[in-house]
Amino acid sequence: MQMVFDFPVHPRYSFDNFVVCGGNEIAYRFALMLANEDSHNLLYIYGPPGSGKTHLLAALSKRLMAGRNDAGDTSESLIPYISFREIDQLYGGEYLAEQTSRLGERFINAPALLVDDLHLIPDNINIRVELWQIFNDFFNAGRKIAVTGLYPPRELPTLDDHLISRLLWGLVARIDVSDDDSRRLIMRKLAEDRQVALSAVVIDYLLLHTRRDIPSLMGILEAANRYALSTGRKISLRLAREVLEQKG
Repeated sequence: MQMVFDFPVHPRYSFDNFVVCGGNEIAYRFALMLANEDSHNLLYIYGPPGSGKTHLLAALSKRLMAGRNDAGDTSESLIPYISFREIDQLYGGEYLAEQTSRLGERFINAPALLVDDLHLIPDNINIRVELWQIFNDFFNAGRKIAVTGLYPPRELPTLDDHLISRLLWGLVARIDVSDDDSRRLIMRKLAEDRQVALSAVVIDYLLLHTRRDIPSLMGILEAANRYALSTGRKISLRLAREVLEQKG
């Protein structure tokens, strides 16, 4: 489960191990631009679940932290991050009007505003007002803002028009790696990072018989690798079948 308060969720997530393919190249390049260029300070990435949006947010967090350290900032704190998937952990389900915004308190003095799963923002005027105020403060101060969601800005539910309009002022990129070629590239990269030999036949078999989002592919590869190590075998087509049978 994603954490509301700290990044990165997965320390392995970085620009270096992000697999670039046709469906995510623009989002990847825009994220690099946001991280490395002062001329850009706003990015919105949208696309289906498990396509790499959170990976890019984590990569941005890591790159921005590295930039702060290079500039002489010795703080060990992580860049704050919020996912609206777990917003109840911050508010306890009670989105009451407050003199002090809980979201605002979270991002005081933060060098960047990193927001995941914007499409899940509660249909509550108090939360929307808080988010708009924080967003506006960061934007007017020229601080970096990166936001992800499931839908393009104009299709985001329960969001005010002025925030939708502001999102469209920045870099906007769609990310989708649901095609077979992209998934094969990702599987090969995941295997290489773990120093696991994975044949094209096994990759195609796993793609055919498992869910196709990246977390699921990571999970089945890790399960196959553990099983191979425990049995002293290579990851063959037969072993892949056994692992899938065990997972039911």
